[in-house]
Amino acid sequence: MKTAVVTDSTAYLTQEERAHYNIHIVPLSVNLEDGTYEEEITITAPEFYEKVRHAKQFPKTTQPPIGKFVELFEKLAKDYDEVVTIHLSSGISGTYQGAVQAGDMVEDIEVYAFDSEIACAPQGMFVIEAAKMAQQGASAKEIMAKLEALKVTMNAYFIVDDLAHLQRGGRLSAAAALIGGLLQVKPVLHFVDKKIVPFEKIRTRKKALRRVEELLKGATEQYDQLQAVIIHGNCETEGRAWMEQLQKDFPTVDFKFSYFGPVIATHLGEGAIAMGWMKKED
Repeated sequence: MKTAVVTDSTAYLTQEERAHYNIHIVPLSVNLEDGTYEEEITITAPEFYEKVRHAKQFPKTTQPPIGKFVELFEKLAKDYDEVVTIHLSSGISGTYQGAVQAGDMVEDIEVYAFDSEIACAPQGMFVIEAAKMAQQGASAKEIMAKLEALKVTMNAYFIVDDLAHLQRGGRLSAAAALIGGLLQVKPVLHFVDKKIVPFEKIRTRKKALRRVEELLKGATEQYDQLQAVIIHGNCETEGRAWMEQLQKDFPTVDFKFSYFGPVIATHLGEGAIAMGWMKKED
């Protein structure tokens, strides 16, 4: 059996990772004042932040048309027997469901859809693990079983500067956004039941970062090996400084560095920073 691996653009994998692991991407889009852009294809993250900074209208995001998935799956059917397609949480986007529907519409290839229940680089961790297994000849069912096992080891925590972006985009309740604004707190957010919810409300960004470090420490005590990622929303200098400190404090953890691209940045806003981790396989 030959297995293809597909994901969407919100995994924010590098060009090198996509090429090395033979990963296929279906883009989400962001709608700006001057048009609609496919992230990672017709607009980069730096370009997005620059455009939004001068925009009068709030950007909107759009999931891929089902036809995009159908077209890709039919193309892959020429060279592969099955597909594992991995997507951002179904609680914040219809992308996963679109992939499921497309999989039911194509013939000559079996499509297995995985709801990561998360987004961004942590989603990308699942994708790379799947791609490694596919290159080693694993079947889609074997890959899906491994991803489900890894899911229980995955955690990610987000710190945003302004909850209004999440509330305006419908990804956080108005009450939660109001509380954050009134108290001038820097809430730590995470995913619960596929949705973004407050984890803790903390007064300062520095204390919020320290709290996430405490959570990482707890994970290192639970798992022998961890892979982690620092994710920044156009605050690369701060993000890299944090990662350098973490690499000293947690020398056994394998750290990577990533970013919030246009679609996720639409909802988190500029200045967001996050850390995610998952058990590292031998």
